[in-house]
Amino acid sequence: MHKYTLLIILFLSPAFSILLHAQNKIKWHTWEEAVEKSKKTKKKIFVDIYTEWCGWCKKMDKSTFADNDIAKYINENYYAVKFDAEMQSPITLKGTEYKFIKSGNRGYHELAAYLLQGRLSYPTVVFLEDDYTIIQAIPGFQDIPTFEMIITYFGTNSHKSVPWNKYMNQYRRDVYFGNK
Repeated sequence: MHKYTLLIILFLSPAFSILLHAQNKIKWHTWEEAVEKSKKTKKKIFVDIYTEWCGWCKKMDKSTFADNDIAKYINENYYAVKFDAEMQSPITLKGTEYKFIKSGNRGYHELAAYLLQGRLSYPTVVFLEDDYTIIQAIPGFQDIPTFEMIITYFGTNSHKSVPWNKYMNQYRRDVYFGNK
């Protein structure tokens, strides 16, 4: 009888490991969901601004955003919004309606232009306070080690008192993510 119990445990352990791995994905919200959730529980909002045609956006999805530690930290400390900068549906934020603007063969969403302060570059991640004011927009692909520093910098409110260069020099990954 014990042999079968051991076999079942050995058989199920890879499945359990896969299940645990699957749970550490970023929980992406729509704007509306993030706004509703933030009314109940205040958290900063993290926005990934991307386009369907952006190769670096796809690379960031497959590498940086797929990292278990990053996903866990973002889920615990932010409401994450994945925002297509060419989406055509209007969005209302803080009483202002933002719409899609046709430009050439494509176009852009006014909210993306607002969040990126007119610099439409993809990918760009934007950090917002819980009242939706912009903390910082950071353009370009971010690798895992750099992105870990960025999300903890804003997640711990260090941006309010510590200059980025000082934070980078003092940063210790094990404080936030343990040892790898």
